[in-house]
Amino acid sequence: MERSPGEGPSPSPMDQPSAPSDPTDQSPAAHAKPDPGSGGQPAGPGAAGEALAVLTSFGRRLLVLIPVYLAGAVGLSVGFVLFGLALYLGWRRVRDEKERSLRAARQLLDDEEQLTAKTLYMSHRELPAWVSFPDVEKAEWLNKIVAQVWPFLGQYMEKLLAETVAPAVRGSNPHLQTFTFTRVELGEKPLRIIGVKVHPGQRKEQILLDLNISYVGDVQIDVEVKKYFCKAGVKGMQLHGVLRVILEPLIGDLPFVGAVSMFFIRRPTLDINWTGMTNLLDIPGLSSLSDTMIMDSIAAFLVLPNRLLVPLVPDLQDVAQLRSPLPRGIIRIHLLTAQGLSSKDKYVKGLIEGKSDPYALVRLGTQTFCSRVIDEELNPQWGETYEVMVHEVPGQEIEVEVFDKDPDKDDFLGRMKLDVGKVLQASVLDDWFPLQGGQGQVHLRLEWLSLLSDAEKLEQVLQWNRGVSSRPEPPSAAILVVYLDRAQDLPMVTSELYPPQLKKGNKEPNPMVQLSIQDVTQESKAVYSTNCPVWEEAFRFFLQDPQSQELDVQVKDDSRALTLGALTLPLARLLTAPELILDQWFQLSSSGPNSRLYMKLVMRILYLDSSEICFPTVPGCPGAWDMDSENPQRGSSVDAPPRPCHTTPDSQFGTEHVLRIHVLEAQDLIAKDRFLGGLVKGKSDPYVKLKLAGQSFRSHVVREDLNPRWNEVFEVIVTSVPGQELEVEVFDKDLDKDDFLGRCKVRLTTVLNSGFLDEWLTLEDVPSGRLHLRLERLTPRPTAAELEEVLQVNSLIQTQKSAELAAALLSIYMERAEDLSLRKGTKHPSPYATLTVGDSSHKTKTISQTSAPVWDESASFLIRKPHTESLELQILVSQHSGVEAHSHSYSHSSSSLSEEPELSGGLPHITSSAPELRQRLTHVDSPLEAPAGPLGQVKLTLWYYSEERKLVSIVHGCRSLRQNGRDPPDPYVSLLLLPDKNRGTKRRTSQKKRTLSPEFNERFEWELPLDEAQRRKLDVSVKSNSSFMSRERELLGKVQLDLAETDLSQGVARWYDLMDDKDKGSS
Repeated sequence: MERSPGEGPSPSPMDQPSAPSDPTDQSPAAHAKPDPGSGGQPAGPGAAGEALAVLTSFGRRLLVLIPVYLAGAVGLSVGFVLFGLALYLGWRRVRDEKERSLRAARQLLDDEEQLTAKTLYMSHRELPAWVSFPDVEKAEWLNKIVAQVWPFLGQYMEKLLAETVAPAVRGSNPHLQTFTFTRVELGEKPLRIIGVKVHPGQRKEQILLDLNISYVGDVQIDVEVKKYFCKAGVKGMQLHGVLRVILEPLIGDLPFVGAVSMFFIRRPTLDINWTGMTNLLDIPGLSSLSDTMIMDSIAAFLVLPNRLLVPLVPDLQDVAQLRSPLPRGIIRIHLLTAQGLSSKDKYVKGLIEGKSDPYALVRLGTQTFCSRVIDEELNPQWGETYEVMVHEVPGQEIEVEVFDKDPDKDDFLGRMKLDVGKVLQASVLDDWFPLQGGQGQVHLRLEWLSLLSDAEKLEQVLQWNRGVSSRPEPPSAAILVVYLDRAQDLPMVTSELYPPQLKKGNKEPNPMVQLSIQDVTQESKAVYSTNCPVWEEAFRFFLQDPQSQELDVQVKDDSRALTLGALTLPLARLLTAPELILDQWFQLSSSGPNSRLYMKLVMRILYLDSSEICFPTVPGCPGAWDMDSENPQRGSSVDAPPRPCHTTPDSQFGTEHVLRIHVLEAQDLIAKDRFLGGLVKGKSDPYVKLKLAGQSFRSHVVREDLNPRWNEVFEVIVTSVPGQELEVEVFDKDLDKDDFLGRCKVRLTTVLNSGFLDEWLTLEDVPSGRLHLRLERLTPRPTAAELEEVLQVNSLIQTQKSAELAAALLSIYMERAEDLSLRKGTKHPSPYATLTVGDSSHKTKTISQTSAPVWDESASFLIRKPHTESLELQILVSQHSGVEAHSHSYSHSSSSLSEEPELSGGLPHITSSAPELRQRLTHVDSPLEAPAGPLGQVKLTLWYYSEERKLVSIVHGCRSLRQNGRDPPDPYVSLLLLPDKNRGTKRRTSQKKRTLSPEFNERFEWELPLDEAQRRKLDVSVKSNSSFMSRERELLGKVQLDLAETDLSQGVARWYDLMDDKDKGSS
């Protein structure tokens, strides 16, 4: 109908329809007014629906009152009604929480892109093009494919459940004859892949992928057992975890991949929303129990060591080995002790605090062990040992949870997790691990046992295990993996074979297999209605003594009442088999004449690398350090042990870390400077002092700034000893006494566990101020493959105010020396040793009156230039007067790592952390017996730092300086770049009091181009103050170095002879 001009304005062009539409889609105003007689017809269905809804709601409320009515009619106590009400309220709360969790997860997935854009500091358009995340990659393209395939996957699942699963369920139990799936819908929310990480395969024939999956679905699966009018189902599910996919073997024909293996590395998290009769599973207590049971079922199917194998090509070989490959190794877990646990037991309604009754759960994948309970103890000592099989590295984690045992519910005391890759890297890891989610720490010793495919070292392993005390089980010497493939021609089940009380006619059996070694028995699945079953399963056993143990195999009907065949196999047969493998048919006894079983048995010897085992040393044992191999008193190859003697450091040797401390900046420091008697308030001149592991560091001073920026880096060698703290103090530099600006502490446990800490720390004991620190734990690696990359990275992050960063860590163990030479007419010497690397040195203890001292000490050094730095070893002799009367000096350069030591006389046993230090040692005359110069020597390192265009010099120290008066001098070193003699090129060290051998270890820099530096001469003068009141300086000696004739690229520390003012020095 057309609108008249007086009825209102015509619609604007924006309101006009863009295309002619059907009259039924037009608004009611466009139609003629309906007949009054028919006006009630449209409202009829709506009114009826409302009335039905009201009646339904009223009926539900009446149903709620029925239990109350029945309780009153029967005469039951009101307590039954209250109990039922409480049960209903608990069920309702659990139900609401699950629905709320599902809604939140769905909303998060739906709005992921918008939420990410809101919460990111910069939008994706503002991120630089070079920003990438190579570790885990997004896979949106894969999510789009999954979303497209999801409806068809639902159709496949419906067909699979209806045609395969339902008949199997109906055949498994007579009471489930009417079991059926009434509804199967995967919903509209597909599974999402959050990220994909690709690992380089362990072998070239496989590809490893980790899929971080998240499924928050509106899946609905309903089942019904019509015979009992029972309905149940699932409506909504959450599943989150990391799914590893292995593509192997790679083949040279389509489809290029032989099979796909899938499994969860760790147990995924699961949350299920039940419907129907299974609503009862949402009752508090049953909810967690049901989810746990389902997770156990999933773990038995899809969590390591179990995996799902999908063959992609027909007649795939070694299906069982692909489904259950050999472990990568075995970890022997020694659960030793714990300390500092929290007390959970309370008495007298909490007025009296008790202790705890701790026990520990040790878990790796599906392998779980429980320790014994230690009553009333906050520092329990378990001393238990467990052995677990490791299948995937990296990925699997060792998890230890500590609980307090209680009659009702055990209290949680804390947990720790550790990636098995760290144990593989360390071989033996003995450490204290802090408990997360609680307090205290747990002491574990973890040993990586390699799998050997020959029995050559079995006797050594057995002998070692006899000396190891282990509970609850003795240590294992080997593992056995049994691949149960198939059986043939098993006997038919007849009534004569069964006991009289069991009546069965002739039919095909439902065979299953029991495999036993001593008191450990494992069972296969049952294969129904066949006498030629195919199992394709794998079983794993730990063996204490393969030479005497036997494998017992029983093939039985699924009722376990009838034995279809038996086999007993001595495991000693495998010790003589090639590669410890038997792959063949085995004839069954007590069975049919042609009944046989096909199995593949693989044995592997568990071996702990002997380099990680501290064998006791035998005095006089010949070894690699024996210099005179022709000495008949040293023994022969017949009576000598087959291996050379090694040094025996403790288990902590070579396990140090390097902590890199970045002192970045501070904010809102308090102002301490005052002028004009305090009337004028100034600022502060702040600097930072660090204390850690007995060492102190100090930053430079920033003048007149309450928000200073230092950007300095310090490095310190730390161990994993618990309780260590980094102490940080900030001061204001003053002429008299420096003012305190605040302090803070950082527990090293956090940094050593996480590897990185970047935080603003609030300064304590002051009104305001905070400090920005970045801490990095650097773990040394026993390989030089990445050395050049480390050096390059260090040069990029090197700051102007910091010393050169370390690129390696050298750990040295000083055990002993032998046959030290004696001075004529004297007693046995009292020797000690000094180790010097660059500007760092270590002095051992002095062993009195012996020519074969035993030091048993270790030292670690930061190596900044591994290609050029050298280790200097000196064996010195101390008289009772404290004067060094005799010395031997050995120095070796790291440029000859592959050469053997060559020395006449004795040599200390030196062990360095990997790679092992094996270098040529050259003898140098003692500086005290035959001094190089009459005025002494000065030790310098010179090199040109091309990245920062700087000439760098380190003044290490002096020795054998001249003493002109009654007292020793107070020396210092002055450096001057000639021909300039102004203050701009002058440098000087600190002054040492009354010594002829001062140690400075100070670094100096000059900014100038390389060509200009090569035109200069470095004037080095060693001076001493004449007296306290005089400005006169006494020249003790000097040396001039022509930089054009000095190799500035190496940076080698050298001793230079000091001369008088008219002569030149020489090295």
